[in-house]
Amino acid sequence: MNKQKEIELRRLRRRRHVRNCVRGTAERPRLSVHRSLQHIGVQIIDDMTRKTLASASTRDRDVREQVKYGGNKAAAEILGKIIAEKAKAIGVEQVAFDRGHCKYHGRVASLANAAREAGLTF
Repeated sequence: MNKQKEIELRRLRRRRHVRNCVRGTAERPRLSVHRSLQHIGVQIIDDMTRKTLASASTRDRDVREQVKYGGNKAAAEILGKIIAEKAKAIGVEQVAFDRGHCKYHGRVASLANAAREAGLTF
């Protein structure tokens, strides 16, 4: 088995492990984080109805104006504030944090802390 396929299988196992513990409901939807090398994206998802309630990414046009590069902690902090504002606009105060296969460290932790400071409860 090649190395990249092995890495992807490990990530998939970690993602499933996290998702077994985290479920999104109507009153407490899931805040899902996707991290790549150059960008970061978040979604607020209601798993019961299988609907995405709000989303934000460093690829979005309004975010690109604020962020010079989307793969650093500063961009993650800005994105955390933006998703918290969008969540408040749709009436969501509490979320279940789904970090995916990523450690709660670096950009993921910065995003979560900024969202907390902006008013979301995890």
